[in-house]
Amino acid sequence: MAITPRTSAPPAPALPREIWVLVSAAVVIAMGYGLVAPVLPQFARSFDVGVTAASVVVSAFAFFRLVFAPAGGRLVGRFGERPVYLAGLLIVAVSTGATAFAQSYVQLLVFRGLGGIGSTMFTVSAMGLIVRLAPPAARGRASAAYGTAFLLGNIGGPLLGGLLAGAGLAVPFLVYAAALLLAATVVAVFLRPAALGDQAGQAPKPPMTLREAVAVPAYRSALASAFANGWSNFGVRTAIVPLFATVALGAGSWAAGAALAAFAAGNAAALTIAGRLADSRGRKPLVLLGLVVSGLLTIALGLAPDTGWLLALSVLAGAGAGLLNPAQQATVADVVGQRRSGGPVLATFQMCTDAGQILGPVVAGLLVDHAGYGAAFALSGILSLLAAAAWLPARETRPAHHEP
Repeated sequence: MAITPRTSAPPAPALPREIWVLVSAAVVIAMGYGLVAPVLPQFARSFDVGVTAASVVVSAFAFFRLVFAPAGGRLVGRFGERPVYLAGLLIVAVSTGATAFAQSYVQLLVFRGLGGIGSTMFTVSAMGLIVRLAPPAARGRASAAYGTAFLLGNIGGPLLGGLLAGAGLAVPFLVYAAALLLAATVVAVFLRPAALGDQAGQAPKPPMTLREAVAVPAYRSALASAFANGWSNFGVRTAIVPLFATVALGAGSWAAGAALAAFAAGNAAALTIAGRLADSRGRKPLVLLGLVVSGLLTIALGLAPDTGWLLALSVLAGAGAGLLNPAQQATVADVVGQRRSGGPVLATFQMCTDAGQILGPVVAGLLVDHAGYGAAFALSGILSLLAAAAWLPARETRPAHHEP
């Protein structure tokens, strides 16, 4: 009796060197952003303004990221990802360096707004570069590697920024500007324009329009989950969880940082696994699982009776977000495809995340004032569950073999 040999699945394709160039730059960018985050409110207060005005400076960066995203998407479509990426980094570098020498609150506000414009330029461009460079069967891993880079930078940056602040409030801004110039140099040298050419020797297709993308159910679902993710995991987590730990639970100030660190630890633990599963098992199952886990545990955060429960739930909620992000971004990349530019498509996806990140803390803060922390966390969790429901009719987008 003949024995049929077992066939093994083809090995997962390696990530190109250019992806690791972007990942390395992302670590530097995120660490630099983390440098200035702890000192920015203090720097604003040095101009004799109130807490509200200091908070506006923090929000100005995110606000200008949001409003400039459509223009950033058009720039990518016209000039290409690499030039817009480098220009965005240089704009943030110059505006951040200028911030260190701001002579008034108005100047500080203007410089931070310019930084937000540059930030959305390189963010949308980076997404486009990953779409263009990552093999279709490795998009989940590429998104996970890029997300991990930002996570590592966001963890290390605030620690270093707190130390540098002792040398003067302007020092972290100068160091961040230098770090951005370093990142721009690395990308300019090691990410050559030839690397963005079509590897199959075929002419690239015309840029994808937003109307084309919106016609794809999976893209519409990704917009919903991006908004919920920005609301809960970027906005509410950063703004409300620290207050819940210190005010509602009566824990020390250490608990606020510990809760954010616990979320980051769960996120990091899930990212790499999620990226591989998104490539091997499909995008949709990971997105659904991530949204449900994140939603239920966000609701449970508001019911935490003590700090121990808060930390445990934060780890698990972070894992839920880690399951979601690589698969969600890989879905958008699948929709655009490797041989098309999708500036407006990627910009709209990023706008949904930014909109959730901006609106989430505001609405959650109002709910805390009028109905308590439980209501704020419940609404955030429900939004994630509704986003999961929006994914149910979407079709799987993972390419079976290769893209045409």
